[in-house]
Amino acid sequence: MSRSSQDVDSIFESAGEKAGLEIWCIENGRLVLVPKSSHGKFYTGSAYVVLNTSLLRSGPPQHDIHYWIGNEANKVDSVLASDKALELDAALGSCAVQYREVQGQETEIFLSYFRPCIIPVEGIYSSQSRKSNGKTYKISLLTCKGDHVVHVKEVVFSRSSLNHNDVFILDTASKIFQFSGCNSSIQERAKALEVVQYIKEHKHGGKSEVATIEDGKFVGDPDVGEFWSFFGGYAPIPRDSPSAVQQQPDTPSPKLLWITLQGKLSQIGTNSLGKDMLEKDKCYMLDCGNEVFVWMGRNTSITERRTSISASENFLRSQGRSIGTHVTFLTEGLETAVFRSYFDSWPQTTETKLYDEGREKVAAIFKQHGHDVKELPEEDFEPYINCRGTLKVWRVDEDEVCLLPPSENTKLFSGDCYIVQYTYPGNERDENLFYAWLGRGSATEDRVYAISHMSATVESSRGEPVMAQVIQDKETVQFFLILQTLIVFKGGLSTRYKKFIAENDIVDETYDEKKVALFRVQGTSPNNMQAMQVDQASRSLNSSYCYILQTGTYVFTWIGNLSSSSDHDLLDRMIELINPTWQPISVREGSEPDIFWNALGGKTEYPREKEIKGCIEDPHLFTCTFTEGYLKVKEIYNFTQDDLTTEDVFVLDCQREIFVWIGCHSNVKSKHQALSLGVKFLETDILVEGLSLETPIYVVTEGYEPPLFTRFFTWDPSKAKMHGNSFERKLAILKGRTSSVEVPIRNSWKAYSGETTADGLRSKSVISNGLRRSASPASNISSTKLNSSGGNRRASSQTPIARKLFPGSTPYRGGSGSPTVKSISPSENGKAIQVDGSDSHSENAKAIQVGGSDSDVISLIFSFERLQVNSKDPAKDIDVSKREAYLSEEEFLEKFGMTKQAFYKLAKWRQNKLKLALNLF
Repeated sequence: MSRSSQDVDSIFESAGEKAGLEIWCIENGRLVLVPKSSHGKFYTGSAYVVLNTSLLRSGPPQHDIHYWIGNEANKVDSVLASDKALELDAALGSCAVQYREVQGQETEIFLSYFRPCIIPVEGIYSSQSRKSNGKTYKISLLTCKGDHVVHVKEVVFSRSSLNHNDVFILDTASKIFQFSGCNSSIQERAKALEVVQYIKEHKHGGKSEVATIEDGKFVGDPDVGEFWSFFGGYAPIPRDSPSAVQQQPDTPSPKLLWITLQGKLSQIGTNSLGKDMLEKDKCYMLDCGNEVFVWMGRNTSITERRTSISASENFLRSQGRSIGTHVTFLTEGLETAVFRSYFDSWPQTTETKLYDEGREKVAAIFKQHGHDVKELPEEDFEPYINCRGTLKVWRVDEDEVCLLPPSENTKLFSGDCYIVQYTYPGNERDENLFYAWLGRGSATEDRVYAISHMSATVESSRGEPVMAQVIQDKETVQFFLILQTLIVFKGGLSTRYKKFIAENDIVDETYDEKKVALFRVQGTSPNNMQAMQVDQASRSLNSSYCYILQTGTYVFTWIGNLSSSSDHDLLDRMIELINPTWQPISVREGSEPDIFWNALGGKTEYPREKEIKGCIEDPHLFTCTFTEGYLKVKEIYNFTQDDLTTEDVFVLDCQREIFVWIGCHSNVKSKHQALSLGVKFLETDILVEGLSLETPIYVVTEGYEPPLFTRFFTWDPSKAKMHGNSFERKLAILKGRTSSVEVPIRNSWKAYSGETTADGLRSKSVISNGLRRSASPASNISSTKLNSSGGNRRASSQTPIARKLFPGSTPYRGGSGSPTVKSISPSENGKAIQVDGSDSHSENAKAIQVGGSDSDVISLIFSFERLQVNSKDPAKDIDVSKREAYLSEEEFLEKFGMTKQAFYKLAKWRQNKLKLALNLF
C-alpha cells in the first residue's frame, strides 16, 4: 500500500514492538493511550482502538487490530476510530487483520483478550483521574451468555428480565447472586461464576458473599428467599412461547462485490468463487449475511481503503442489517481461514520464512561448489517424556497380534501394521502410550484390526493411557525419539499382505539380504535416526541425504553433496545396526562407479536441491460436537487450560499432529469414537491449511494429560485432579474448597512386571540398536493377545533421582549437582560397593564411574563369564546395556585392551562393536 508519514498518527510510532495489548481511546477528537491499569474497562460513550501483538513460534509477529464502538458513542468518534485503525495498520506495514467491534456484539477473539469478561461502564473515558462519587451502591442485573467466552449485558432490574434459558447475576451491595435458568448449560453456569469472581474482586474488594440460585428452587434455602426478596417475592417465571425462541436464519449464499473508487458496490460473483476474481489494485466486499469481509488488494492506497470501509458500513445501514453484524478488514495475503473457506479453490502456498530458507540455501550453494561450510544446526526437538522406558511391539496378523522379540522391536515392514506400547515413569505413576503404526502398503483389514485392538486394550487398561494413530512416513518426532532407531523395510510378513500380492499378481518386495535394496538414512542424532527402504531406482536419491545400497554382492554408502557431517555419522551408525559385518564402499555424489548405477537400473534425474522444511504454525484449539451427524467445530482463541471444560471434546491442531481431548463428562465414551472424531476433523480442515488425512492423531483423557499435550498450556496439575462438573469445580474454587474435590493420588502400575531393582528402577534389557529398554518378559503375555491389564499394579518405587534425570538417558549421573547414591543392600550374586564414600563400612568401598564426571555410577562388580549375553549363570539386577561397566578395572583392561576411561571416550557405535565381539552386546 502506498502511503506517506502524514497518513499515520505519530502516537503509533512504537506500536506493535512488544507482545501484548495496546489500547487507545478517542478523547476530545484525538487519540490518547489507555494505561494498562485500565485495560478491559470500556466506557459506553467512547470509541477505542485495540492492538494485540502475538509472538509466534516462527516468523514475524502477528497483529490484530480492533476498533470498539460503545452504544452511546457519537458518530464522529466512531468514524475517527475506524480511520485510526486503518492508520495503525499502515504504521505496521499493512500486515494486520482489522475487526469492527460493537458493544454487546463483540467477536470472540476480542473477548478472549479480556477474560473473563467485559462489563462496559456508563459515561465517557477521561484520561484525568476520577474520584469516587460515594453514592449508594447501585444494584444491577446482568445476563451472561457463552460457553467459552462470555457476553455480559446489563438488563433492566426487573423480574420480567429473567428467563429459563440464560444465566443472570444480581449484584447487590453485600452479596452477589447467580441465578441459573433451568435450560442453561453447565458450561454457561461455570463461565458465569468467573464473572461473579471478577465482580467480587473488582467491585467489592474481594469481600462480598456469593450465593448460587437454581431456577425452580424456592424453598428450604435462605439465599433463595433473599434473592427473590429483591424482586418483591417469589413468582413463577413464564415459559417462553414458541415464537419467542430464536430461529436460526437461513445462511444466504455469499456474494462478492467490487467497491469502486467512488464507493459504489458492483456484484461480480456468487456461490462459485475463486481467488483469481480478486485483483491486487482493487477492494472487494464479501457479503455472507451475518458477517461481512472487506478485502483490500496490496496495491491499493490508504484513501481507497478508507473509502471501502465507509462503503461497507453504509451498505449495512442501507440493508437494515443488525448493528452487531461482524465486519472484518483483510489485506491481501492475510486472509483468515473463514474468509478462504468461502472460495472453491484457494491455492495452498507454503511461505517459507526468509531467514530459514536463506541460511539453508547459502550453505547448500557453497557445498555444491566444493567449499566445506558448517550449516547452522537445525532446531533441536526436546523430548517431553522420558524416552528410556519399556517398549513392546506387536505385529498384526489377521485377527491376532504377535509379540516381537526385543531385537526386532524397531524393525518394521511397510506392508504390515503394528501396535506399540511404551511405558515410562511419570510424576506419580508409570504412564502408558500406545501407537497403532500403519504401514503404507498394509491391508485395510489389518489397519482396522490394529486400531480396534489397540482401542480395546486401552479401554481395558488402568490409568487411561494415551493412544495414537500413526501412518508410515507421517511419524511424529516423539515417535522416533521413543524408538530411537527405526528401520523400515519394504514388503510384509502378515498373512493378508501375502494374500493380497498373490491375488493381484504383484511381485513380493519383502526385504531380503540377497536382493538389491536401497535405504535412505535420516534423523538428527543417535537417539533419533531412521533407515527407510525406498524404491531401488536412482530417482529415489536426494542430494540432501545419505543412502545405503545393498546389491547382494557389494554394499555402497552414498553421500549426498548437501548432506552434513552429522548425517555422515548417522550413516556409519546405521551400517553397524543393520549388519555389523558389512564392509561398505563409500561413494560421494558425482563419483559413482557404473556398478552403482547398474544396480539402480541406470542413472536418471533426482532432486538435487536442499529440502526446506515448512514452518510450524502455533497450535489452534477447537471444541467439537456432533449435531445430526455433522461435526460442528468452533475455535477457542487465546486458549488456556480453563477452556478445557469437562463436558466437551476438544481438538488441539498442531499442524503436524492433532490431539483429541476427551472431557470426563463428555458424551464421547470411548477412545475409538474419539479417534473417529479426529479423522472427521482432518476431513473438515477447518483452517483451510491443507491438513493431510494421514496426520497423526493422539487421543488424551482428562486428568491423564501427558507432557506431550500439556506443553501447549500453562498447566496447573491441581486443576486436572478435580472432579465434578464444570460448575461444581468453579464453585469450589470460588468458595475456597478445592481440597475437597481433588481426586486422590492415583497408584501407579507397571504393565507385565512388578519387579524392580534395588535402586527402585526397572531392570533393563537391550534391543538391536544397543539402547536401553526395560525388560519385557514374554511369559507374562500371550503371543496372540495384547492384554495390558494383565500385569501387576502397585505403588511406584520410582525415586526422585530418576525423575530428576529426565530427559537424560541414564538412571544415575555423576558430576556436580548430581544426587549421591548409596547401594541399598549387598547382593549375594555380586559385591556391593558404597558409592558416596562418606559413610563406608568397607575398606574396599569405591565408586565405579562410567564415562568420567558426567556419567553413570555402577555399584556392583561381576565376573566376565556372568556378564556375557549367553551366560548360564547371568548377573541379576544390572543395566544390560552397560554390562562392561560391572567388570573390575583389571578384568576390563584384560578383555578390552584399554582402560574404562579410554573406552568411554570412543564413539557409541564403536563401543557397541567392541562389546559385540566379546558377547557383551
